[in-house]
Amino acid sequence: MPKNQPVGGQAPVVQRIRIRYAKRGPLRFTSHRDFARAFERALRRAAVPIAFSQGFTPHPKISYASAAPTGVGSEAEYLEIGLQAEVDPQQLRVALDAALSPGLDVLDAVVAREGSLADRIDASRWLIELPEVEPAVAAKAVEAFLAAEEVLVERMTKQGRRAFDARNAVAFFAVTEQSGAPSGAVAARCAIIDLVVRQVTPAVRPDDVLSGLHVVAGLEPPVPPRVTRLAQGSLTPQGEIVDPLDADREDAPIGGR
Repeated sequence: MPKNQPVGGQAPVVQRIRIRYAKRGPLRFTSHRDFARAFERALRRAAVPIAFSQGFTPHPKISYASAAPTGVGSEAEYLEIGLQAEVDPQQLRVALDAALSPGLDVLDAVVAREGSLADRIDASRWLIELPEVEPAVAAKAVEAFLAAEEVLVERMTKQGRRAFDARNAVAFFAVTEQSGAPSGAVAARCAIIDLVVRQVTPAVRPDDVLSGLHVVAGLEPPVPPRVTRLAQGSLTPQGEIVDPLDADREDAPIGGR
């Protein structure tokens, strides 16, 4: 075995790239497992020098952060890859975007600096479209939700049905005038909700908050809602969400978030 060959035969990671991608249109129904398979195929098509784990069944060095549920659109999904050779992140972004199906779109790529990607994500912003629901009706339901000290909802988990508080995780909740989602036109009679949820345990998802609206106000949309994650990152005291890739950019201060 050559002197510089690592044990297990795998080349070491020399560069880490953090990527932001979107799930749009019909591709929002892609499960996380299906996306992972599609992304690995895209890495091969784009000839990305991906690093692999050691052992009898090496796996590509890919780590995902807070994947959106199946059926939910997103403009802010994140992952990190480890590479065996250095690449230009913008050239990588273009190559991967071309290798993925339209609707799975690579939006940004930066060289990872210090710190964990997961540690920079503590909240998500969601836009929820409720067709056939009057905005005034939705606004009253949101007001009742915010006025409650606790909103208990139930969800089936691996440990069975579990009740938890959906109110505590909500940092911002309002009915807005216009859609901020890039998905297209919204029906004339449609309540549009802007929601910011903190990451807590157990995780509170948009469907849990909608269940909470049913609990406190009896709101039950006649057709399925359309949900889009607009952002995720660290929540500032002013209520803004900071993109987790900002701290990796060349003009970001070392050690800053």
